[in-house]
Amino acid sequence: MTKQDFMEKVTAKNQNEPEFLQAVEEVVNSIWDVYQDNPRFVEAKILERLVEPERVIMFRVPWMDDKGNTHVNRGYRVEFNSALGPYKGGLRFHPSVTLSILKFLGFEQIFKNSLTTLPMGGGKGGSDFDAKGKSDAEIMRFCQSFMSELFRHIGPNTDVPAGDIGVGGREIGFLFGMYKKLRNEFTGVLTGKGLNWGGSLIRPEATGFGAVYFTQEMLKTKGETLAGKTVAVSGFGNVAWGATQKINELGGKVVTLSGPDGYIYDKEGISGDKIDFMLQMRASNNDRVQDYADEYDVPFYPNKRPWEVKCDVALPCATQNELFEDDAKKLVENGCICVTEGANMPCTPEAIKVLQANKILYAPGKAANAGGVATSGLEMSQNSLRFNWSREEVDEKLHTIMKNIHDACKKYGEDGDYIDYAKGANIAGFMKVANAMLDQGLV
Repeated sequence: MTKQDFMEKVTAKNQNEPEFLQAVEEVVNSIWDVYQDNPRFVEAKILERLVEPERVIMFRVPWMDDKGNTHVNRGYRVEFNSALGPYKGGLRFHPSVTLSILKFLGFEQIFKNSLTTLPMGGGKGGSDFDAKGKSDAEIMRFCQSFMSELFRHIGPNTDVPAGDIGVGGREIGFLFGMYKKLRNEFTGVLTGKGLNWGGSLIRPEATGFGAVYFTQEMLKTKGETLAGKTVAVSGFGNVAWGATQKINELGGKVVTLSGPDGYIYDKEGISGDKIDFMLQMRASNNDRVQDYADEYDVPFYPNKRPWEVKCDVALPCATQNELFEDDAKKLVENGCICVTEGANMPCTPEAIKVLQANKILYAPGKAANAGGVATSGLEMSQNSLRFNWSREEVDEKLHTIMKNIHDACKKYGEDGDYIDYAKGANIAGFMKVANAMLDQGLV
């Protein structure tokens, strides 16, 4: 079977799922030669099995608003692969949620979790629920209804969800409370919990911290550091917030944030109380980055992306497919030397080709944003031990994990004077999962 034949079969079985097909094709392009060079993988049809979720759960979520009106949303959990451990991956509550997006995210999660070296499989879930304009009581009722079905399918040794877009500490609390009531047990079934009832220090910041640590390791290969670098960041949620903190700590300057409404440019740098203001923006649920421009009297560019700004490093931290081919060309033209994906698949395939053709350091999300799920894994360990590590201990463990992920990607991605981190991440993640699947037989 050729690579084209394989993709045609996958496409035929997953029509109208463009995000999932994009994720599969990107992985297949990287690992195909390695796959073909291992007859045991081919004979066991590892790749054919890998692109099929072990289980997809879809359910209705009825809930009542404050006026007594009934609403119905759709809930999902995609339990993709458990070869390395319990399914692990976030819950996303956003109107854009579809089965295609959750399958793409769950598929990516397999490789991301594999790269952390922690015992976690890959999964993802969520709902098309829109929290914008909803009261806390409405969000609580929705979360309780969502969990009243999901609780049947998850557990600390089965499937451990976390937060994602639209699911922060408040939502995790409501979800956990309902799980605890229904199961009559207090277990580490969710990560991202409150610090006073089982959560881990630096979990909210961890994805952003990890992306910056990965950036730091990439820059080292060129004899560079983040000190004195100008950084363009997209988004203004937890990932952007964590990344901005760590960039400041390492001597860099963040000059942009973005939202669905556009982006802001702060030439003085986003630091100090400006970082704290990002938390207020995140809690407001209004998706308006313009609030930052109004608060600090800086330029706001409506309906535009920040990649036109001159920068040394770019960190897309918002959502999938937010950095396009023209954006990549603009970054190259403006002297950008490094692009690190803080979000899941934010760069389009065309954009990635431009970055790699120009020898720009480029890190895929499955490697660079693995810090969040890595710290979720550390939270699971702390829950099992009934013990909490200090902030410094968690940060040190996260830093070590991200350095090891970088080194694994570098090992498989080195090609002359350029490191193809995307190829390296896919191969390193795939090899561990594939060998585990072989060991466990045809299941």
